[in-house]
Amino acid sequence: MWFYYILAVVLIIIVLSLIQKFKIDKYKKEIDDLEKEKNLITSIPILSELSKIETIVKNEKLEGKYNEWHSRFNYIKIESVTKISDMLLDLDYLMEQKDYSSLIYKIAKVEMEIYKVRTQTNLLLGEIKEITLSEEKNRNIITKLKVIYRDLVSKFNNNKADYGELIKPIELQFENIQKRFQEFEQQMENNNYDEVLLIVKSLDEMINNMSIIIEEAPSIILMTRILIPKKIDEVDNLYNKMKKDGYQLSYLNIEYNISEVNKKINNILDRVKVLNFEDSLFDLKTMLDYFDSLFNDFENEKINRSAFEENINNFKNKFNKLNKIVSDIYRQIENLKNSYDLSNDELLGAENINKEINILNSDFNNLLEHKKNNTWPYSQLNKELEHLNIKLIKIEDNIDSKLQSLGSMHEDEIRAREQLEDIKVLLNKAKGKIRNYKLPVVPNSYYIQLKEVSESIRNIVVELERKPITIKVLNIRVDTARDLVLKLYNNTNEMAKTAMLVEMAIVYGNRYKSLKLQVDQGLNNAEILFNKGDYKSALEASINAIDLVEPGIYQRLLNIYSVEYKN
Repeated sequence: MWFYYILAVVLIIIVLSLIQKFKIDKYKKEIDDLEKEKNLITSIPILSELSKIETIVKNEKLEGKYNEWHSRFNYIKIESVTKISDMLLDLDYLMEQKDYSSLIYKIAKVEMEIYKVRTQTNLLLGEIKEITLSEEKNRNIITKLKVIYRDLVSKFNNNKADYGELIKPIELQFENIQKRFQEFEQQMENNNYDEVLLIVKSLDEMINNMSIIIEEAPSIILMTRILIPKKIDEVDNLYNKMKKDGYQLSYLNIEYNISEVNKKINNILDRVKVLNFEDSLFDLKTMLDYFDSLFNDFENEKINRSAFEENINNFKNKFNKLNKIVSDIYRQIENLKNSYDLSNDELLGAENINKEINILNSDFNNLLEHKKNNTWPYSQLNKELEHLNIKLIKIEDNIDSKLQSLGSMHEDEIRAREQLEDIKVLLNKAKGKIRNYKLPVVPNSYYIQLKEVSESIRNIVVELERKPITIKVLNIRVDTARDLVLKLYNNTNEMAKTAMLVEMAIVYGNRYKSLKLQVDQGLNNAEILFNKGDYKSALEASINAIDLVEPGIYQRLLNIYSVEYKN
């Protein structure tokens, strides 16, 4: 036990020692890194850059900057770096004292101080290099600008005729640029770097502007002096010609717009003469697009005129036919009212159609008035005519619907009279069946159905003789009578068929009466039922009796019936 206890203590001590050593090594590394950071600050080549400045100082302004930079460098070197060195010594002392809590705090302060001094040093170096590197940087920029300048001069001289009245302003601007190049050399000679920067910036702007001028000036001269004036003449001539031909074009505001275009062209020319090309090319292209759109508008008016003249003739023809149809309907509406019981909706529908026709007629006359007075362009006239045509089609559809409704009444009357005759024919056939086949007894159900059919026929006749006829009631009477007569006809046929089959079965079965008592009894019972008029029961009794000696007799009897009695 003692051995393990001692071993555990030893292991704990070793672990703690290792942890302590790790912390110490970590702090030492951080202090070493801070020392390196301080040395990097002192190694920044500010002094060598200042020595370059010292050799080129030729004016009070640059000398003042040099002295200010030297003062800032001395402060960093003597005050700031010394302070960092002292703080690093404090860190070494705290390490020796193993005051790690204070050490962590001091390390953070040293890091902040180093960051501050490094920032100050880099800022100072950047300001100094703006001067020391200025000559090379500005020389490179000026060299590139001179190449562009020479290209622009060459392009201008080779195409001078394209620049018209802008030749003189452009040549003066080239002279100004050349003078600025000379000023650059003078200021570089005097090491006046602040002024050099302004010259380089102005040269860059002037040459960029000249690039735009040399590129756009020929197009601007061409559009302002040739293309747009030509477009204005073409538009003006075509506009006046179309007005004489009866076109209404006031909605295009052409006179006003041409006046505004001329004002804008003069304004653009005033600006480009002082080499202000801002938005000039864009504005001129917009003007050309506007005139091109006018030609499209003119062509559109011509197309609409042709379409209008064709469409209005078609509309007149359709409208006249529609008016004739409506007049015919109104002439016949009184006869229809006397003949048929028209509903309020049907009468109101006809009245509404007449109102719609009157409104359409008013709109059409209004359209013709605008055409006559030349107050609307053909594009608007054609659009309005299309709207009227849509209204006309709707009225035609409505009239077709009403005509079908009114026409169906007469058709229903004719159909009712035809069906009345068909019903009577079926009734006579049913009666003929009863007369032709003398049944011993006619059931009461036959007479009841016969009475119902006769009553329904009288109802149809009453409705047909009524003035005005109520078509809805008439159709109900016809449907009822047709159903009743069909029922009577079918029942009469079935009754006659059944009676015939009974007679056939009894006659056929008599041959078996002597063979079997049950057959004799069954057939006798069938005769009794037949004489009472119960033909269905009589058929069942006779078939059941015969089946005792000859199964399947019913189907054979049906086959015989279908051959001999079908008609």
